[in-house]
Amino acid sequence: MTANLAAFALHVDDVDRARAFYEAVFGWRFEPWGPPGFYLIQTGDDAAPGIQGLMHKRSEPRSGTGLNGLEPTFAVEDVDAVAAAVEAHGGKVIFAKATIPTVGTLIRFLDPEGNDIGAMKYDTPPRA
Repeated sequence: MTANLAAFALHVDDVDRARAFYEAVFGWRFEPWGPPGFYLIQTGDDAAPGIQGLMHKRSEPRSGTGLNGLEPTFAVEDVDAVAAAVEAHGGKVIFAKATIPTVGTLIRFLDPEGNDIGAMKYDTPPRA
């Protein structure tokens, strides 16, 4: 089973400041998407499209535990099999299987080290 990094989300305190930072540092382009303050991140160009990104305001104050900044999501073929493997090997599913219309089916889990990770069966495979 492959599980390539397919997407990431940046949770930030100041969307405008973070957007300006990543535009300047990496040359990323931002496209408004969904609710106000949500952006799709274009990390590449036509020759090398990069990885799908999303940036939005942090929903809870930064606490030092849990999801504080980077939220990776890996593309998988079977989220049920991944969920079972997570539980069998010491992890914990923290976001049950949910369908995101036009995107795919997602779970989120904590690995044994406490890292918050996503696994998604995409409706349309993400960019390479």
